[in-house]
Amino acid sequence: MAKETPDAPSPKQWGTTSPREIIRRRYFPDVTLVTHEGKKVRFYEDLIKDKCVMMNFMYARCTGICSPVTANLKRAQALLKDHIGRDMFMYSFTLKPEEDSPEALRDYVKDRKIAPGWTFLTGSPDDLLLVRRRLGFYDLDPARDADTSNHTGMVRYGNEPLMLWAAFPGVQLPEAIVKSMIWVASPSKGEPTRKG
Repeated sequence: MAKETPDAPSPKQWGTTSPREIIRRRYFPDVTLVTHEGKKVRFYEDLIKDKCVMMNFMYARCTGICSPVTANLKRAQALLKDHIGRDMFMYSFTLKPEEDSPEALRDYVKDRKIAPGWTFLTGSPDDLLLVRRRLGFYDLDPARDADTSNHTGMVRYGNEPLMLWAAFPGVQLPEAIVKSMIWVASPSKGEPTRKG
């Protein structure tokens, strides 16, 4: 069973807990996952903390939304060029960890010619379920939620230190994805200039 991160502090404790820590406890359990390269990583400490990221859920044998989302994100990755893996990070988490071993994900990356800087992750089913639910990738209907082939193809993106988080459809125009990522990485650059 996944080890739950303590819930966010109660309103009585807000004065002693930073907003960033409240968000971390609520949304980013620090479970151990495994990359497509076979490396063990911690979800919060290694993947999210102090980073600008985009994250989605997929599985290697998906015949639905996964292929077009992966292809579209690959186009966005190409447009973002050297940012990916340096100051922006891409993560895809499997919905079917019992099928998607690191080797299966490595083959998925190789077959689709995905460039470095985009990490595909697996782990224990309970830990990935916890991450998926904490990030809001679930259906309120338990029966639909249990069928992982019903996933939506949404992508969560954000800037952890600035506590900026949003989502976009994985099939959004790659140019729009790039604009979203650049804005979230440097939000002050997207603000209108004040006059007078």
